[in-house]
Amino acid sequence: MIIAVTGANGHVGVNLCKALLEHGHQVKALVHQHNQGISSLPLTIIRGDLLNRESLTPLLTGVDVVFHLAARISITGDPDGMVAKINSQGTINMLDAARECKVKRFIHFSSIHAFQQQPYDRMLDESRPLVGNIEGFAYDRSKAAGERAVMEAAKNGMDAFVLSPTAIIGPADWEPSLAGNAVIDIYNHKIPSLVPGGYDWVDVRDVVNAAIAAMEKGRTGEKYLLAGHWHSLREFSGFIRLHSGRKTVNAVLPMWVARIGLPFIDLYSKLSGTKPLYTSESLTIIAEGNRMISNSKAKSELNFNPRPLTDSIKDLLTWLKENGFIKD
Repeated sequence: MIIAVTGANGHVGVNLCKALLEHGHQVKALVHQHNQGISSLPLTIIRGDLLNRESLTPLLTGVDVVFHLAARISITGDPDGMVAKINSQGTINMLDAARECKVKRFIHFSSIHAFQQQPYDRMLDESRPLVGNIEGFAYDRSKAAGERAVMEAAKNGMDAFVLSPTAIIGPADWEPSLAGNAVIDIYNHKIPSLVPGGYDWVDVRDVVNAAIAAMEKGRTGEKYLLAGHWHSLREFSGFIRLHSGRKTVNAVLPMWVARIGLPFIDLYSKLSGTKPLYTSESLTIIAEGNRMISNSKAKSELNFNPRPLTDSIKDLLTWLKENGFIKD
């Protein structure tokens, strides 16, 4: 088949493009800025912008399936409005272009953050409501809005459905992602302390395997949660220690102390030109994210089988060393 991928230079995009090519498909990759990670692959690169409707036509013309991965990720709000524009209006533009180009299947990547996290003592599955227009963080609202647009398109006859991963980690992380940077910073002793809480982590390769299975098995108008395993940040650091042989941070600060230190973290990140791991949003997510996320539907319908986090970190460390991101 001929398959289009937006966000092809992102963490999931790079891994997905490689896997699709290995399965014998032709790939058209939408790139906005750089094409690191896919420049050497035998695919067609299309320069475009989700907010420029006309630039999407070359990508989608003659395409059987589109994977819409492109999004603006943020743990620092939406000061310039681009998170909402790209994740919401950009998705609407993609749906319109796909409809006009008669794309057969539209597979949209949303996020666990589009769902309401409370109540925490009940399993979060595909039936959980999305965040509203005034609740949650800007990123959460933007992904929920994009997801609603996809589901509305499915109701109106488009063969479209949604995949919602949790915190993605794993090899071929060229940017690197927030999770990839966390591994690098912990490895290089740049994080002096941890905070209580953690994330549900899922390997990028398992996400990709489910996405490829979804091309055939995904059902129109459905949602699929691609959750892995919840681990605390202390466990996360311990897995890095286990597979690197290096001493890693183990101290855990109370959350209130971490929040007091946020202005200093923000100042340091601005002076050093780095992206902070701890922000007001990320601390809230770490502390209050739901720990009971169901992947039963994806396991049943998409052959989803998430591997242990320790294996993901081991393979990511190997990849980071091989590609010069970290050194012994």
